[in-house]
Amino acid sequence: MRYEIRVEGHLSETLVKAFPELGHVVMSGQTVLFGPVVDEAHLYGLLARCQSLGLRVLEMRQLPE
Repeated sequence: MRYEIRVEGHLSETLVKAFPELGHVVMSGQTVLFGPVVDEAHLYGLLARCQSLGLRVLEMRQLPE
């Protein structure tokens, strides 16, 4: 499965490094993290990481294969 997680604002390089398994792109005042998610536990772990870093998740969606 591939997912896209949109967070508010432009993430610093330090914050981007907290998600080494994901690619990222900055656009329209948001940072879009994207990449493979192996299972539900991995997905919840990514969301927990966002929360612990104080990131505001605006949207999360599964991408077509």
